[in-house]
Amino acid sequence: MKSPSNSFACPGYQQLRFSRRHLLKVGGLGLLGLTMPRLLQAEATTKGPPSRAKSIVFLYQFGGPSHLETFDMKPGAPEGIRGLHKPMSSSVPGIQVAERLPRMAKVMDKVTLVRSMHHTMKNHNSASYYALTGHAPPVDDIRLKDSLELFPAYGSVVGRLAPLGGEMPTSIAYPYVIRDGSVTPGQHASFLGKVHDPFLFTQDPNSADFSLPELSLPSNLTYARLEQRREIQKLIDAQSGLLEYSGTAKGLDAYYEKALSMLHSTRLRDAFNLSAEPAKVRDQYGRHTYGQSCLLARRLVEAGTKFVTVYFSDSIGGQSTSNGGWDTHGFNNTRMFPIIEKRHLPITDETLPTFLEDLDQRGLLDTTLVVWMGEFGRTPKINANISRDHWPQCYTVLLAGGGVKRGFVYGASDKHGAYPAENPVRPDDLAATMFYLLGIDPHTEVRGVGNRPLLISDGKPVMGVIA
Repeated sequence: MKSPSNSFACPGYQQLRFSRRHLLKVGGLGLLGLTMPRLLQAEATTKGPPSRAKSIVFLYQFGGPSHLETFDMKPGAPEGIRGLHKPMSSSVPGIQVAERLPRMAKVMDKVTLVRSMHHTMKNHNSASYYALTGHAPPVDDIRLKDSLELFPAYGSVVGRLAPLGGEMPTSIAYPYVIRDGSVTPGQHASFLGKVHDPFLFTQDPNSADFSLPELSLPSNLTYARLEQRREIQKLIDAQSGLLEYSGTAKGLDAYYEKALSMLHSTRLRDAFNLSAEPAKVRDQYGRHTYGQSCLLARRLVEAGTKFVTVYFSDSIGGQSTSNGGWDTHGFNNTRMFPIIEKRHLPITDETLPTFLEDLDQRGLLDTTLVVWMGEFGRTPKINANISRDHWPQCYTVLLAGGGVKRGFVYGASDKHGAYPAENPVRPDDLAATMFYLLGIDPHTEVRGVGNRPLLISDGKPVMGVIA
């Protein structure tokens, strides 16, 4: 079940060069959320490894799920350390899950568990930035602020190096912007330029009137009229000499043309039409924001989007048992962890196995990499408030499809789930693995602020998880 560590070295690299900044406005495009103050001119990409995945769905579990209450229970550890739920046998001999995840137990033959993830960031914002970009932050501080010095989101890197043609966005993120106090860095394109920002929306896919104003025109503005405004803007720009630097200007013009094509795209509009799904399917995913968000992710993958980021919650959690992320602080000596019992585990056991089964039945799982992870795990020792604290030293990540092994465990934690015992994996390595599976050289070089050469990943693909 275990596999020895492996590595991969990519020869060559590529560069991303910055051009001067431009500010263009197109009448009506503000409603798209696609204003474009800067464009960074990019060179052609070099050939990477053979792609095994066409798409990635990144299911981000903000707050930090406890590995001891999900996929690494340590039933032989002393009371106060072992998971609070009994282990349950799964569809794979030797792989157990928590008893509150009975449906997940049935689909473990579709997944790989990486039980040896680790790093040193103990604050949500800094650890989440690491999880969302694959790069360690400069400081481990809850006050870590967004900056162009920091690295871009995975989807933005994919959008820069392997963009889709046509009207579908390469990267889409929803339904929240996450924050712990300040907005968590790593959710946009950063120094790659706003042209590579994920297509972001914050409407609730579970709402009865779910629709996207970003994809709708005001009643008094037709698509033809919007195109006409764009032509007028081009004329004004040309007369004012803005198009003097043709290479950069053409790149920006192409960006706006794609924005216009999105407005006119029946393919994109159809992908967002959740009402087209049978009621039974929607019920199976769960009639809540996370369930319908994962159903939408399946529809976006079917339509061709390469990178979909679904945020489980906009916050780390708190004393509520009806909303919030996986943080379990603050319940003040209540029995067990009520938010896990009433929210996290039931939602996970309803939605995640449905999503994996749906992808598999539709023939999409082999080409879609699903990544289920948070920013860290929880302390092996339960504290005085009957809670587990932040613990980045060892935690579990779930992978499925997209070229990874099925029914497999990579790495291992020690007897208390405190530290990796075999094949330790860093977020850097997981990032490199994702890029590698998409066919992108994980050691590709881009240019950051001040024209600094930067690798998109400092890690090595975990070859032991690849089928």
